[in-house]
Amino acid sequence: MHELGIVFHIIRSVEEVAAQNNLRRVSSVTLELGEVSGIIPRYLTDCWNWACAKHDLMRGAELVIEEVPAVTFCEACEKTYGTVEHGRMCPYCGSERTYLVQGDESVIKEIATPDEEGSAVSAADGCAHESLH
Repeated sequence: MHELGIVFHIIRSVEEVAAQNNLRRVSSVTLELGEVSGIIPRYLTDCWNWACAKHDLMRGAELVIEEVPAVTFCEACEKTYGTVEHGRMCPYCGSERTYLVQGDESVIKEIATPDEEGSAVSAADGCAHESLH
């Protein structure tokens, strides 16, 4: 189960962002998790609850997972399609000249804090927008 290692990486990243932004508590962390990332959300959540209980900054923080659908692009016909439903072969033209354009990511999108109502640090603000693998 590599999810525990991923959770520890997330917590370290959140602690760095918290230190840079003078955050005392974190109420939630939102992840963008690709449909074919290889990370099992249920395992991630179980590990999250256990690990957060051991860190004052993170105690009680919620993990919000936003699933990013896997999408593949076909270079032959220039169409996109659902990767999970159709695999590598393009359902429109049958070509295998395809590549994944989204759906394998695992990214911290937002870190919310209860210190101020509605306060959050997001990836757009330059926080921990990084791959978690």
